[in-house]
Amino acid sequence: MRLTAMKMNPKTVAVRRAALERGQKLKLPYAGALLPPDAYTLMQAGARLVDIRTQAELYWVGRIPGTVAVEWNSYPGGVLNLDFVNQLTEFIDREEPVMFICRSGGRSHHAAMAATQAGFTECYNVLEGFEGDRDAGQHRNTIGGWRAAGLPWVQG
Repeated sequence: MRLTAMKMNPKTVAVRRAALERGQKLKLPYAGALLPPDAYTLMQAGARLVDIRTQAELYWVGRIPGTVAVEWNSYPGGVLNLDFVNQLTEFIDREEPVMFICRSGGRSHHAAMAATQAGFTECYNVLEGFEGDRDAGQHRNTIGGWRAAGLPWVQG
């Protein structure tokens, strides 16, 4: 396990405060909710980003450099990873700020809840996820999300 101290500066303090306020408005049972650019700011300051998408999604859709990958469920079949928390503790200390990202923010909400219930002290969901919501043409990556925000990612 690796404990990373998050660098505190006015920008990271403001991002954490906004995430907390957003989380309170949404009545979330974890530390808060972040927009992708805010998650990137905290990641640059030392918070850990956990990508919970399947290995197939990471390979075919793209991945974020510097993340930890722990599947929430598997492909094909979508079987829930019952060992998720144990696998998470192999990479993340329970006292580290940890952010969860998936395709659009749904699975990562559940991962943040599970991690909080397991004793992780500062968990965040990355709203909009990696690909964002579908647009009018039913395509992702145009409305919201990590990729549409122009944040770093790689293919394959």
